[in-house]
Amino acid sequence: MTLKELDYFYQLCDNSHVSKLSKKLLISQSAISLAIKSLEKKLGEPLFDRIGKKLVLNERGRVFKEKTYESFLALRDAENFFKDENILGSLHVASSKTIGNFIMPQIIFDFLLKYQNITIKREIKNSSEIIEMVKEGRLDMGFIEIDCLECDLIKESIVEDELVVVSCDESLKDEVYIDELYSKKWILREKGSGTREVFLDALGELFKELEIFMEYRDFEEVKKLLFHNRDAITCISKVALQEGLREIKLKNISIKREFYCIYHKNRYKSKLFDTFKQFAKSGFSC
Repeated sequence: MTLKELDYFYQLCDNSHVSKLSKKLLISQSAISLAIKSLEKKLGEPLFDRIGKKLVLNERGRVFKEKTYESFLALRDAENFFKDENILGSLHVASSKTIGNFIMPQIIFDFLLKYQNITIKREIKNSSEIIEMVKEGRLDMGFIEIDCLECDLIKESIVEDELVVVSCDESLKDEVYIDELYSKKWILREKGSGTREVFLDALGELFKELEIFMEYRDFEEVKKLLFHNRDAITCISKVALQEGLREIKLKNISIKREFYCIYHKNRYKSKLFDTFKQFAKSGFSC
């Protein structure tokens, strides 16, 4: 089997339409089909089920990908070892809501401008989901807002973040004790969210007296609620603070946290992987 055959195979695992892959790679559909048939002939079994115009990865194909993908990355990286300008391949990364909405888009945009032969599949999940996905090998890299103690994962601190309480109520003082806000309608992120966990941990015993009125998943959702309901209040990252939202400082409570990059300890560290990780980490400090 050749690296080209393997490359077509792995790309088809993510994009099962031969026609779309053909346009992306600027080669004929027949060239891709012949390469896949050649690979299947060498293995003695089909890797895809042919359903209509799509190639659907079957159970044999899934096992083959799982057993060979890391070795393929190592071989391809070795092939390009002396070509510093040639960083090739694709990455699958996920970011927590705050990072994914307010920080990561510009980092990925700038990275793709600098490196032309790269594809990055990006997802936005809460921090707990990302930890599980990295642990199970379903992500190359994750960016999260909570600490991670999983022994199978590598955790690297990126930058310190601050959480702030915000409202649109102009009658509120700029600095208050937390119990002065207990009567407000508190809207917090869903369980598993880094922002929620860090905020409630910072309150400690005071949390027991705080009544959570409602939960939300997306920032745009809570922003609209705040703008239309002056009695509503929430806690967000300072990087998400926008015009129209008032920061209410809490007396005697400062809520800090770290943003982390995580990846599996057994994951092969390709040139692309290391380059993107360092590029992303530098992007957080800008």
